[in-house]
Amino acid sequence: MLNITNHTLEKLETLLRDLEYKVRYEKGNFKSGACLLQSTKVVVVNKFITLEQKINALVEIVKQVRADESLLDEKQKAFYLSLKQIKLDLE
Repeated sequence: MLNITNHTLEKLETLLRDLEYKVRYEKGNFKSGACLLQSTKVVVVNKFITLEQKINALVEIVKQVRADESLLDEKQKAFYLSLKQIKLDLE
């Protein structure tokens, strides 16, 4: 289980950036997600959701995207593989 802290959020953001995704926080009435925009990998997260919801959204995105593990160092790869096995209790 992940701790709900700003440090965990930063680790997830760093992981996605290392996987060549751009992480953006935007306001609006939408669900967070990842997309390919003119060949640029973009993750958009609603900036008004809670810290826990941001972490859960990023974990779900990491689990769904295709990742080139060769872009990651050993520590990042271990974190990535542990995230792939997490089951979230989402409402």
